[in-house]
Amino acid sequence: DPRVLVDRLRAHLIDRGCRIRQAEVRAVEPAPAVRLADGERIAADAIVLAAGAWSAPLAAGCGDRILLESERGYNATFAAPGIAVTRELIFAEHSFVASPLTAGLRIGGTVEFAGLAAPAHPARARALVTLARRYLPGLAAGDGQVWMGHRPATPDSLPVIGPSPRARGVFYAFGHGHLGLTQAATTGRLIAALVAGRAPHIDIGPFASDRFGSPHGG
Repeated sequence: DPRVLVDRLRAHLIDRGCRIRQAEVRAVEPAPAVRLADGERIAADAIVLAAGAWSAPLAAGCGDRILLESERGYNATFAAPGIAVTRELIFAEHSFVASPLTAGLRIGGTVEFAGLAAPAHPARARALVTLARRYLPGLAAGDGQVWMGHRPATPDSLPVIGPSPRARGVFYAFGHGHLGLTQAATTGRLIAALVAGRAPHIDIGPFASDRFGSPHGG
């Protein structure tokens, strides 16, 4: 369950003395520093930019042009699904999954390219539920709790992991597409090594942020 995992990681970090602050970041500067929505500027020795599908506009503030698009996905969660599903079910032929979570049974899937600002289309989630009922006829009535999220996708389906080539002290960790949680631990290990000045345990060349060309399209 992603929410349970993140909550436990958060608690673990706080126990280790980490200070967690929630704020809207408007810009990442090459100093390095971040600029918040209220105008406050926070300088740091190192900044890890891991803002998912919102990372490319922030990286632009460091002079880095990174090709990143949102693969919007939809799901519907049934708190009382009416059926017992104890393992994740993947319906590959129709590209949707049924995932049992602490919040209930989640029916999710789809890929929609519509950027970060376009309004959501709840009908896509309802279509997934209609399709799921063909395989799970006992699924509870209704549409469930509908949600839309953004998957950060690159043209070559590889994440962006490594230092900014133009902003010393800024490190990138985003673009994992559908596999963000799956690849999070390895990505964290790589970034931790880089921030600490150690060599990563694998070659990170394929994940370089400048593999998509220069800021001017060269």
